[in-house]
Amino acid sequence: QVQLVESGGGLVQPGGSLRLSCAASGFTFSSYSMNWYRQAPGKVRELVAGIASVGGSINYADSVKGRFTISRDNAKNTVYLQMNSLKPEDTAVYYCNAKFRTVVRQYDYWGQGTQVTVSS
Repeated sequence: QVQLVESGGGLVQPGGSLRLSCAASGFTFSSYSMNWYRQAPGKVRELVAGIASVGGSINYADSVKGRFTISRDNAKNTVYLQMNSLKPEDTAVYYCNAKFRTVVRQYDYWGQGTQVTVSS
């Protein structure tokens, strides 16, 4: 059974930091690209950061470059999102996502989400 379990969300003041974790099970973690998405109220879900399965190539949304860092630990089947210099506009539900593509199919798994609220 595939599971992605996020943790680490919460309430933080502007300028503060949070570290999100996503623990994966039920699939071959090292073969999947791992991503963090977020969805604010009334907005579409957007990609925040992604890290490839092989080679570790990383991409970030322009809005978080220089402030957020994605990393993965394949030995622990866990992906992280270190968020620094948080802004009120970072407030959203953050979702962990795992993707794997073959020639004929894409595998796409999602966590349940963790709330991040940036407010004074």
